[in-house]
Amino acid sequence: MDSTSVRGVRIASFLLLVFISAAGTLAASDETAPARDPKQAVDEAYTAKIQKYTTAPYFTSPLVNYLPASKTVPTPETVLGDVAGAPGVLPYAEDVYKYMRLLEKASPRVKVFSIGTTEEGREMIAVAISSPENLKNLEENRARLTKLADPRTIKLDDAEADKLVAQAVPVYYITGTIHSPETGAPTALMELAYRLSVDESPYIREIRDGMITLITPVVEVDGRDRMVDIYKWHLAHPKDFYPPLIYWGKYVAHDNNRDAMGVTLKLTENVLNTYVKWKAQVLHDLHESVPYLYDNTVGDGPYNAWVDPILTDEWQMIGSRNVADMTKFGMPGVFTHGDFDTWSPGYLMFIAAMHNGISRLYETFGNGGADTQERTLDPEEYARTWWRQNPPLPKVLWSQRDNNNYEQTGLLTSLHYFNENKRLFLKNFYLKAKRSVAKPSAEGPAAYVLPADESRPSLQAELLHVLQKQAVEISRAKAGFTVALPVKKEKPKKDGKDKKDTKEAEKDKKPEPTSRDFPAGSYIVRMDQPYARIADALLDHQYWSPDDPQKTPYDDTGWTFGELFGVQVARVTDLKVLDVAMERVTEIHAPGGVKGDGAVFAINNAAEPALATLRYKLKDANVEAAEEPFESGGKKFNRGSFIIRNANRADLDRTAADVGLQAVAVGAAPSVKTHAIRAARVAFVHTWLSTQTEGWWRLALDDLKIPYDYISTQAIAKIDDLNAKYDVILFPPVGFFSSPTAIINGMPTAWGNPLPWKNTPETPNLAGKNDSTDDMRPGLGWDGFAKLQTFVQKGGVLLTATDTSRFATEIGLVTGVSAQTSERMKIVGSVVGTRLVDGASPIAYGYEEKVPAYCDNGPIFSLSSISGARGRRRLGNESRSRPTGRGTADEPDFTVGRPGVEAPEEPTSETWEAPPVTDEQRRNGFRVIPPADRARVIFRYADQKDLLISGLVAGGNEIAQHPAVVDVPSGKGHVVLFSINPVYRGETRGTYSMVLNTILNFDSLDAGRKLAEK
Repeated sequence: MDSTSVRGVRIASFLLLVFISAAGTLAASDETAPARDPKQAVDEAYTAKIQKYTTAPYFTSPLVNYLPASKTVPTPETVLGDVAGAPGVLPYAEDVYKYMRLLEKASPRVKVFSIGTTEEGREMIAVAISSPENLKNLEENRARLTKLADPRTIKLDDAEADKLVAQAVPVYYITGTIHSPETGAPTALMELAYRLSVDESPYIREIRDGMITLITPVVEVDGRDRMVDIYKWHLAHPKDFYPPLIYWGKYVAHDNNRDAMGVTLKLTENVLNTYVKWKAQVLHDLHESVPYLYDNTVGDGPYNAWVDPILTDEWQMIGSRNVADMTKFGMPGVFTHGDFDTWSPGYLMFIAAMHNGISRLYETFGNGGADTQERTLDPEEYARTWWRQNPPLPKVLWSQRDNNNYEQTGLLTSLHYFNENKRLFLKNFYLKAKRSVAKPSAEGPAAYVLPADESRPSLQAELLHVLQKQAVEISRAKAGFTVALPVKKEKPKKDGKDKKDTKEAEKDKKPEPTSRDFPAGSYIVRMDQPYARIADALLDHQYWSPDDPQKTPYDDTGWTFGELFGVQVARVTDLKVLDVAMERVTEIHAPGGVKGDGAVFAINNAAEPALATLRYKLKDANVEAAEEPFESGGKKFNRGSFIIRNANRADLDRTAADVGLQAVAVGAAPSVKTHAIRAARVAFVHTWLSTQTEGWWRLALDDLKIPYDYISTQAIAKIDDLNAKYDVILFPPVGFFSSPTAIINGMPTAWGNPLPWKNTPETPNLAGKNDSTDDMRPGLGWDGFAKLQTFVQKGGVLLTATDTSRFATEIGLVTGVSAQTSERMKIVGSVVGTRLVDGASPIAYGYEEKVPAYCDNGPIFSLSSISGARGRRRLGNESRSRPTGRGTADEPDFTVGRPGVEAPEEPTSETWEAPPVTDEQRRNGFRVIPPADRARVIFRYADQKDLLISGLVAGGNEIAQHPAVVDVPSGKGHVVLFSINPVYRGETRGTYSMVLNTILNFDSLDAGRKLAEK
């Protein structure tokens, strides 16, 4: 035989094996079988390579084991130089786009749309594939889907909806490679786009004619190009270790799939806008971390409390059918139940769940590149369980082509099943929107109200902007109004409680208010709107029971935005709120500018981050902070309020208006003690271990336009005089691999090769606009540690949070503070209560007594006034009792045979305080820390009963009442320690000012400090 004949026999044998393994795949008798059209030619060369790169016949299906031929439409090989999934081939996003646009030119069944750019300016696209007729009538179809998406437009008329359902063409939106190390989706989606546009088999043709498949092949475009750089470096240096992907996008890595609530990243905003604009019914996101295909939308409980039960049924329907079809193909390792809880709405796919669509997510098995590798699974990964009856194999040779086969097969079976049942899903799309509109009179609430008398109007505006990004409608009351408050049910009284005491307590108790007044101009988020669900989910409180069967929450358990933004949000159940005279608003901006006459201006400090923006914009102005509250012109000003002199009024008016702050001209400067507020020179330090968590801090500072130098721990040791360059060094949380020794030592350097992270001809995209190094492995080093220590001793301020605060305490940067962890405490990404301890500290300027904050098992700080002593961790509300002896609990003991002696009163302290120094400790007390050098607690955690605001808190007594924010003097400088994370995912804007206050008052942090008497 010649080579062509041999190849034909091999292809035929391969196809036969697959078709035998797929015997019985027909579903209902009226459904189309998954089989190619025998009348359509096969691209034999391409198909032969599919066979070659697929490592076992059961790793493919009759849907993808061939490629139909076309004389006019190019295959992915045109751009890739090989087939999709070929070893050694990983295309840049630009190459993927090039191919999609070639498809568009060659086929009337494909249209490419630009949907925005990334933070680094790279394009994102969406590719629509359908019949020419469907693509020609996109706008008419969009109009139909818009009416289904907003049932108010058809007056909630089910009969009219049924007509639209019968006429509309559904949109199924697929997104790939949001997680950059998960590399397979782009090539799978390139080939899928070809199949959908070329294949004439009835199975594929029905998908093409019956629906619109919308594809964004690369979501994290910046990270994709970096990942391809690394892979190409790996191919050029096959015997060397290659650098880990330390940066994905400009700001965050894996957390880019946790931004669907705050919508702070461009990729989230672009996908959200696309989904809403197209009125899509499904958002299906592709991931690669589980063998071989985990349809994890079904996952495990608890499910998000705000999703419609119609959606959870749809998850089960599509997921179960997906597993059934692929199992019948003989493909092992396909399952839909697992340990992923669908509680948090932060995932990209959840855009659909919160906007009346269907959220879906695949985890397939990727190799983190295009190498074919032998993979060995952990026993729990290949164990047969009730929910995974056909598990993956313990050990396999796995290729990118295998991964592409699974991705495409899963998508095609899902698309076909969805098309077969599109009238059902379109009707559900309408019903979920209708049930959202009916929310006030069903489960409630009627609305959320953000009052016009908000003390932090700029933060209120930012919260409303988040809701607007989510396509939520905002209204504003034209006049003041009153709503009834729900009657709180009294808790049943415990048996045995003294009735007289109960009556006395009830007599002294103030009656609960039965109504609440709101002023004109208050913002109203009505719940009788199609996207009420996302507003409700963000503004309501969350409760994850410590007794929930799910013991390992997948992500955050609490996120109440009103609490985390530090603004008032009222949940209103009174339906009369919907009758209030109001008007829709599209432009929301906090009022700002200058009022009054005078040459001195005052701006109240209410812990609004915009104050820092204003200070840096007014570089030449003389700005001071009032160290005590004051009153001027009938207006009260908090501690920390700005007093501005020598400012051009027009510049101040324009800047204050821009940032949403109200400046008041006063006749004369108030007669209170002040200190200068300077535009501090800020260094922002990162490690080469992980940039995941610190990226949220960079994003916040960039949004606020706070300038900083971005430097690595390696750079610290190379700077001779840190104080000559910087006033403040921010060292945000590291995240992964964050032990103190890892921060000092970095990665192992005793073996292996350097791991470069820099732009070269070989890696042109790697460093981007972030940092670079010849070798990622070295850490801070002891020289760098010494430089940090000297920086603080000479007057600099070092600010740390969570794991870097633990680093500071354990490595010796501070004295008198220890940080511990607890095995019994479980605070999983929750909103907790903190309490103001020292309101005179500049770090606390603008804050009230109670401050909600984000905590994820933060370090437990304990204080001591003895150098080298470890602060004793005390349980909140700990009771103390006398030793066993005679008498009652309140009486003294005695010693037989001698007169009683009165013991000196034992000094006491609160949990967040250092125990008082005893007389014995003062004897030759060279270890006693002088009062001026002792740690100053600014905020503490709330009492145990008040600790939980939203989410999960178990074992909260371990951290209750302990310090949450501590200012530790050291030499002439300060180290500021955070147990909470004040800057996180764009959600914690209410605590940003704790960091910004530190920056603005860097050289006056001792203001208002009261020293211990001894």
